[in-house]
Amino acid sequence: MDLKYKRILLKLSGEALMGDHEFGVDFDTLNFIASEVKEVHDLGVNIGIVVGGGNIFRGVSSAAGNIDRVTADYMGMLATVMNALALQDALEKIGCETRVQSSIEMRQIAEPFIRRRAMRHFEKGRVVIFAAGTGNPYFTTDSAATLRSSEMNMDVVLKGTKVDGVYDSDPVNNPDAVKYETIDYLSVLNERLKVMDSTAISMCMDNKMPIIVFDLYGKGNMKKIVTGDKLGTIVEG
Repeated sequence: MDLKYKRILLKLSGEALMGDHEFGVDFDTLNFIASEVKEVHDLGVNIGIVVGGGNIFRGVSSAAGNIDRVTADYMGMLATVMNALALQDALEKIGCETRVQSSIEMRQIAEPFIRRRAMRHFEKGRVVIFAAGTGNPYFTTDSAATLRSSEMNMDVVLKGTKVDGVYDSDPVNNPDAVKYETIDYLSVLNERLKVMDSTAISMCMDNKMPIIVFDLYGKGNMKKIVTGDKLGTIVEG
């Protein structure tokens, strides 16, 4: 099968794992995402994953707004490690060999992020989950995703969401919202579209890294994208 993208970085928000719950991990949703990843992995695609932590930290801490920003960011990074371990477990249960690499060193549960080691995992056909963001406060997991995609020479960043692309306004609240098939980085920044934060978009623009925003919950969508179907919205120069 011809592949348009042979090495992809999948960006998942922590909220993507919640399903219909208010916080935490919905295991039916987790297993669905794992099966979608495995389907693409079985085609011979190298897959890196960056996952957020909003389902854990924001969900259980109503006091988050009163915590020092740097401390709160580190707590969020730890939440991403919990999500990464849950995703690793779901993938390995269906036969998809996986490694978790953390930007914050915690050797008992995850490898430290080492670029060459991650490259070697790809060569051996493993899925690599990059946890703990960039390891720095004030940077989101969107920024972590774009950073890792550039470091690992990815072909594209796939941003999985609950909607089927980028719209000029919120399609949930505005039934007349217009969907973009393609849009350039500067338009995303100038129109303040909620694709990723401005740091992440700027990094993709500087490194000519395309972003595809797509419906994560549509069965087979990831496979369609890597095999060349036009799905979602592509953000590029």
